[in-house]
Amino acid sequence: MADVPGVFELERLAARTWRGLEEERHGEWLLRAGGGFTGRANSVLVAGDPPSDLPTAVAAVTRWYAERGLRPRAQVPLPGAEAADAALAEAGWTREDDNLVLTASLAGWAEPSVPVEFAPEPDDAWLSGYLYRGAPLPAVASAVLVNADDPVFAAVRTSPPPAPLSAVARGAVADGWLVVTAVTVDEGSRRRGLATAVMAALGSWARDRGGHSCLLQVAGTNTGALALYERLRFTEHHRYHYRLGPEPERSAG
Repeated sequence: MADVPGVFELERLAARTWRGLEEERHGEWLLRAGGGFTGRANSVLVAGDPPSDLPTAVAAVTRWYAERGLRPRAQVPLPGAEAADAALAEAGWTREDDNLVLTASLAGWAEPSVPVEFAPEPDDAWLSGYLYRGAPLPAVASAVLVNADDPVFAAVRTSPPPAPLSAVARGAVADGWLVVTAVTVDEGSRRRGLATAVMAALGSWARDRGGHSCLLQVAGTNTGALALYERLRFTEHHRYHYRLGPEPERSAG
């Protein structure tokens, strides 16, 4: 595999492939807001140094999200952001969602075992097939999903409409890295190798565009996904978790 960037560099690369609908720099931190859809699109990435001392920066972040009616959230990559994590904890921000960042070379991946279709935008069938945290997508999801440089939306259909898609996933390439998100297999189509097929197809798509490596993020509790990625020779690069700040005050009336 090509040289793997450091923790902050890799997080910044991944952030380019899954953006908020609004983004703003705060020193080396990246503020992101996306209508509340996904932690990544609605959190400050604390990679590097803010423009002030940490307590002042935490207060500024809190105000930024409150102005948008969002609960403040911070994405905290480790190792590297220990000081910021301590400052957030000191300010009363609670910890949740421990995630692993995995990387692998795209070399040697098998060809997909079933046909996989690609589209530059998600259609209604794809959006129905992607269950974020097990729930249907909010209206803002489509805008967040396409807000990257040339993302691709992969789909497997094993039964004709109106049957749902059997599997979906999203890919985007940045600096030779394929970043895979939204891998979802329909409950009635599991244990048939469809997630492996989607990953294989995305790997081939990325290699055709100069891709050499793959990056993805997975919840530490998702044992099924971790087993799949281990078979594809992914290894852990680092971890991150979220910190949640106070709920924004709601005006009465």
